[in-house]
Amino acid sequence: MLYTKEKINRKGRETQESFSHYNQYPDPGQTGVHKRFRMVFFLFALLSLSILIRYGTLMLNSGTPETVIPARTFTERGAILDRNGRILAMQTKLANISVWRPEINNLEALSRELAPILELSPGEIQRRISSSPSDFIYLKKQVDQSTIQKIEAALKNSLRGINIEPIVGRIYPESRLASQIIGFVGSEGIGLEGIEYAFEAELAPDSARNGNQVILTIDSNVQYILEGIAEQTLIENKAEAVMLMAMDPRTGDILGSASLPGFDPNNLQNSSEIARMNRPAIWSYEPGSVFKIFSLAALMDTGAITGNSTFVCNGHYERVTNLGERITINCLGTHGRVSAKEIILYSCNAGAAYAADRLRADAFYETMKNFGFGSRVGTGNPGETIGFFRPVDRWSDRSKPTITMGQEISVSALQMLQAATVVANDGILVPPRIVSRIRSSDGKTEEAFNPGTPRRVLKAATAQAMRAYMEDVTSVAGTGWRANVADLSLAVKTGTAQITDPATGAYSSSDFIASCIALLPAEAPSLVLYVVIVKPQGESYLGGRIAAPSIRQAAESLVDYLGIPRGRNPQVSHSGSIRLPNENIPVVGDTVPNFSGLSKRQILPFLIRDDLHIEIKGDGWVKRQRPPPGTPLGPDTAIVLELE
Repeated sequence: MLYTKEKINRKGRETQESFSHYNQYPDPGQTGVHKRFRMVFFLFALLSLSILIRYGTLMLNSGTPETVIPARTFTERGAILDRNGRILAMQTKLANISVWRPEINNLEALSRELAPILELSPGEIQRRISSSPSDFIYLKKQVDQSTIQKIEAALKNSLRGINIEPIVGRIYPESRLASQIIGFVGSEGIGLEGIEYAFEAELAPDSARNGNQVILTIDSNVQYILEGIAEQTLIENKAEAVMLMAMDPRTGDILGSASLPGFDPNNLQNSSEIARMNRPAIWSYEPGSVFKIFSLAALMDTGAITGNSTFVCNGHYERVTNLGERITINCLGTHGRVSAKEIILYSCNAGAAYAADRLRADAFYETMKNFGFGSRVGTGNPGETIGFFRPVDRWSDRSKPTITMGQEISVSALQMLQAATVVANDGILVPPRIVSRIRSSDGKTEEAFNPGTPRRVLKAATAQAMRAYMEDVTSVAGTGWRANVADLSLAVKTGTAQITDPATGAYSSSDFIASCIALLPAEAPSLVLYVVIVKPQGESYLGGRIAAPSIRQAAESLVDYLGIPRGRNPQVSHSGSIRLPNENIPVVGDTVPNFSGLSKRQILPFLIRDDLHIEIKGDGWVKRQRPPPGTPLGPDTAIVLELE
């Protein structure tokens, strides 16, 4: 049907007339509908009014305690320091560098400018910005202050689109030094490994604005020396890993603990899990013949053998059990009749195994447990291993002689250091510690970290006898003669252990662990050194050949630094005070004074005088001067002092 304008108007009038006709006769229920409508409108208005009143009340009371949101407090993470106060980990201001793509006016120029600052190639920066699905792109996170300053200088050159986002970060000033001990924090500033993790509650307490300081027993100088020797040992022996540790057995303080390969916690993304492993605490291994100093000491202390007991070594140990099983343990040589001293001197497996037959298994087990094997040391290292030391009821007939020579038991390097304190301290075990004390953020209070209580494990005479046997090991006849240091007495034991091949479950024919332990001076030890070389691939794998030289090098480097007395470095005692001679300071008159013999510090007051023109060459003390003393002194006289 076709509608014209006239038809549409007529249709509208007809509709309006019909509605007017309808309104003349309203529905009887229409009045009820209007009443309901008015009621709904009234309720809606009332609800709106109540909301407005509530909103006004909240606005007027916004300053009351009920509505105050507590401000977030910032906790500055405490520093980690070495025993001498050198900072090993600290909080600092860092920044994240990002770009906002819409503001970039010249991508090529920006990439070229930022490349050397962020240590990225210009092409890499352009690729990141161009390929990003977002306009906001992070180029580098956690950059240091020097990088921030360079970025700010670039911004002054009208380089647009760069953003500097200030953050609080963690830096490690000594880089790789003791990195596995210190550990690291994550992007949220929470400790993830090492001391950073184990002492999270102390470094970043919830209740304090600033965290406490954790002070280690580590001496950074000792640590540096050990890491250098360990690196050399690692390279020379093409080893998988090297551990080299130094401890004061009298206090249990670990002065240094090198574990290579290592990592830089400032560059965490480029490190591997193996490099971050704190091997001395969390890795267990069979110790080999070094263990004989503890097993033989246990046999002697219980009275099972004495220093005069002898055993015959014809190249192997052999015994037939009650069930008819033949047990054979090979020895590295045929040593003939040996006592406890010769067992240690030659590292005789057969002699040690025959000696073990003299003591009940349960008594032997209890003494070894008393040394600390099979239990955590408790130095505060996260993930610390307990090692592997089965209860007696799970031993076989060959377990006791095998354990005596350092097999069928796994230990950590920390456990070996702890056991060494027993021999060093005349039978007293002193628990090792890596943390010395916790200092409050304001420096007013300190709390010592106590890993445990010293306890007696051996009779004093037993420990002294064992040190005497170990001292002979450095003689030409012993396995540890390569550890010998001139004019210094060392108590030494070497070891070579096999490693189980995980593919076969049997001992590998090519993988070994070489080790050496030393107590010095032997008569009253104040230092324990212990080196472990994992899977050496050089010409030799024997502890006496490749581990003992590392001990000698460490002893030579540390003995003078730590003030350990020896023949060519005797210790002398004095009152601790000295008398300085009166300084003979020259008087300036009409002639040039005599500056001969004065130090640079003594000359400084003359440099600021207006009536003198002095030029200093060199450092030390004045050896020569021009013009000579007594020369007439004029206002333009130039005095040259040569120091040496």
